[in-house]
Amino acid sequence: MKEELLKIFSVKLRTLFSGLSFDYEKLQEIRLRVNAPLLVCYDNKEFFVNQKNGLTTQETSAFMITGAELKETMEYISNYSLYAFEEEVRQGFLTVAGGHRIGIAGKVIMEEGRIKSMKHISFIHIRLAHQKKGCANHVLPFVLNQEELAHTLIISPPGCGKTTLLRDMIRQLSNGVVFCGKRYEGMQVAVVDERSEIGACYMGRPQNDLGIRTDVLDCCPKAQGMMLMIRSMTPQVIAVDEIGLAEDVEAIHYAANCGCRLLATVHGRNMDEVKGKPFLGDLVKYKLFERYIILSNRDYVGRVEEIFDERGSLLYSDKT
Repeated sequence: MKEELLKIFSVKLRTLFSGLSFDYEKLQEIRLRVNAPLLVCYDNKEFFVNQKNGLTTQETSAFMITGAELKETMEYISNYSLYAFEEEVRQGFLTVAGGHRIGIAGKVIMEEGRIKSMKHISFIHIRLAHQKKGCANHVLPFVLNQEELAHTLIISPPGCGKTTLLRDMIRQLSNGVVFCGKRYEGMQVAVVDERSEIGACYMGRPQNDLGIRTDVLDCCPKAQGMMLMIRSMTPQVIAVDEIGLAEDVEAIHYAANCGCRLLATVHGRNMDEVKGKPFLGDLVKYKLFERYIILSNRDYVGRVEEIFDERGSLLYSDKT
């Protein structure tokens, strides 16, 4: 991971990060803003990076990002051809080797009411790709009923591990799993990865392990992608991240009626928040989802707080 990451930075930043002695598996985010201090999220805490190659909570000693540093970094990220990544730029992010996601912001260029491109990029947000294999072990017994997968919705605030959990569920369901002495055969899984966060595709190939029976549709709107995958790939399971729009809900109804099992995530802190969301509340009301998994970052990221069934009955709790 370290070598992949260092390649995308300017020479000065590369030297700075090379001198940092920390566990890159605990490095979660890096933020570069012109004329602002270099920030990282490490082990779920925010730090500045200082000139002496260390992490600090003191802003006054932090390394300051210049326009030249950010421009050079963008040149490395885009391989000196930002135009080649025009579609990704329109969506506000790029994915680089290793699956690391680069969010960008600056001056937006509009054309006929749509985002055409972006220039004067002055803000970069790097989210490092981490795959925690086995993190779904605890929840799979609750979502697999005999040999059928329950329609499952993962609920969590941002940064609490919902995509990480979804990714491992996809991998294990695709490969096939064994627990309690019973073998569950692998399923054909279709992933509609609108923001390139589940598979973290680079040049069309997932950088994360999603299993041997998984097909990925990258950078496609969820609603359109679900329809396309049903028509073209005949999946048994469809997995999507961060649902919420009316068209997402309509596509989920369609997929369920086509016999596909559903894995999805949504932002929220609890069941009440999800019930109060427009469109999504109807899915809860009509009991489309059969399992609800609530996550938090209490004590650690990805903590499974509660699991409910479609009737709202509590199947599991770890809120003590």
